[in-house]
Amino acid sequence: TSHTWFWSLIQNDFKTGNIDFEGCMRLLEKMQISFDEDHLKHIFKKTLDKHTGDIISMDDFKAIYRALVHRPEFEELFKAYSTDGKILPHGQLLKFLVKEQFQTEANETTALEIIMKYEPIDEVRTKRMLSFEGFVRYMNSEECSIFKSQHRTIYQDMNQPLCDYFISSSHNTYLIADQLMGPSHLWGYTSALLKGCRCLEIDCWDGNNNEPIVYHGHTLTSKIPFRSVIHVIDKYAFMSSAYPLVLSLENHCSPKQQEVMAECLKTILGDKLLSSPIGGEVDMTRLPSPEALKFKVLIKNKKVGTLEQTLLRMEEEYHGEIEELSDSDSDDEDSDDTLPLRQGRSPSKRKGERRSSLLPQKKPKVRKTKIALALSDLVIYTKSQKFVSFDHSLQHQQCYENNSIGESHARKLLRTSAKEFISHTTRFITRIYPKGTRMTSSNYNPQEFWNVGCQMVALNFQTPGTQMELQDGKFLDNGGCGYVLKPEFLRDRNTKFTPRNVGGYSKPMSLSIRLISGHQLPPSSMSKTNKADPMVQIEIYGVPEDQARKKSSVIKSNALCPKWNETFSFTIQVPELAMIRFCVEDEVSLVNNEFLGQYTLPVLSLNTGYRKIPLMSREGTKLESASLFAHVWFY
Repeated sequence: TSHTWFWSLIQNDFKTGNIDFEGCMRLLEKMQISFDEDHLKHIFKKTLDKHTGDIISMDDFKAIYRALVHRPEFEELFKAYSTDGKILPHGQLLKFLVKEQFQTEANETTALEIIMKYEPIDEVRTKRMLSFEGFVRYMNSEECSIFKSQHRTIYQDMNQPLCDYFISSSHNTYLIADQLMGPSHLWGYTSALLKGCRCLEIDCWDGNNNEPIVYHGHTLTSKIPFRSVIHVIDKYAFMSSAYPLVLSLENHCSPKQQEVMAECLKTILGDKLLSSPIGGEVDMTRLPSPEALKFKVLIKNKKVGTLEQTLLRMEEEYHGEIEELSDSDSDDEDSDDTLPLRQGRSPSKRKGERRSSLLPQKKPKVRKTKIALALSDLVIYTKSQKFVSFDHSLQHQQCYENNSIGESHARKLLRTSAKEFISHTTRFITRIYPKGTRMTSSNYNPQEFWNVGCQMVALNFQTPGTQMELQDGKFLDNGGCGYVLKPEFLRDRNTKFTPRNVGGYSKPMSLSIRLISGHQLPPSSMSKTNKADPMVQIEIYGVPEDQARKKSSVIKSNALCPKWNETFSFTIQVPELAMIRFCVEDEVSLVNNEFLGQYTLPVLSLNTGYRKIPLMSREGTKLESASLFAHVWFY
């Protein structure tokens, strides 16, 4: 039957005679077989070697199809459960699901659904069976992905207060390159929103004609109108997620232009803008939930006075009023400016500056920040509050006040007072941002800040690398909605958990991964054909004692179908915080590897059994035909 099915599928394309490479590609596309052009070219050429010319017959095409689709590792599995090596009755398929894929809840209906969905041959399908063709299609489907399909939808409780979630957050969202000379671009906002980012940063400065502009102050980055940014946000805010979007304003505007900003926000965002507390009531004891704030845009900015005063003012007209906030000038935690471009600072002078910091300090100047009430009153649940100390916050901070802490300061706090840090993040939204000296917009490792419950760990989305891969992987969870519920031990105000002393919070997990093979991996950039010398690194990120890295052997000169069959075991103490990263590299030399692709996901989102691991490019886009194949097991 599979023979007849195959010929009937392709004979039309061979009506006018044999086909060339283009025709071969078109036919595979029609059959919905994903392929990498370099690999297909290689298989096509190999087939041509058997005869002259550059066209192939139906038999040649069948050979190409089989080389690409009929993988021996799939055949082995199929034959182990097939009664005659050709067909899998639905009872045998069910056995495979329960025994090999650990789908204990699977039943006859599950098996029949798979057959209806993936079996391409009509007469096999009507007999409630699966041919090898159907089995291959199932093994290559999303259902067999290493990422749990339940986690592709929103499955977590979305009714907890905002501070109980990790929130996907971007830093300097307007930049699409580095933060010194790079272009500012609206695409920065569009792409972050399409990725499910829920906290964007907007650097606002006075522009000409009373129109505020967005750029990285004191640098040569280009400028975009604030109004245009808000239009883009209005258009894309809830395309990838219905949950609240926070606009973190880094505000350098004069009161006059702050009023223009407030007007822009109100007129462009309309009902989406949260401009008063939900239900008109202010609950001073807890923040509202993501569910309660669905489809709302929240403004994060400095604020004058309290929420109650705002509510009283809402009764009156107060156009043009300004209040002053005093701010000590020494350490404005909410300003994450890059160091400005300065002319000729010699290293020796810098050393001198460092030395002088040991001398008794002058009292910091108190700087007055003028803030327009029109803008201040748009700040409801996300008031930017200068961070003084954990103790100070515990005594004085309200639940709707948030702190921004620079990565260097935050790292010091991690080392010296992890317990207090976690106690702080159970109560208040805490945003971490990259230090200003990262001129190339490089990123820090977000994991160490997630480990202490920081909600908004802001990264430069425009900068690819392991840090962004961890970010993308973490927020694949919970339907990619940009909000991931923190583990119970990071939400409980009386928690004793710390990343370096997990104590009774440890739920050890024994994880075993058998790396079987790769398929259509990207060829090395050094290769003129489709070759690479691939090796795979499997890394665990989490609390310090869970950090681990294991390497496979190198398979020489095979990117099409390398076989490893190697097993790697890990013991993970705190699986709730752990991430796993599969990274495929080409061994260029003993000291140098070239990145080919990677996939990162939360350990608790791992599927068990025989699984396909999709691969992503450095830029975070899916490599359509490339994948790894592995067997995953844990208890």
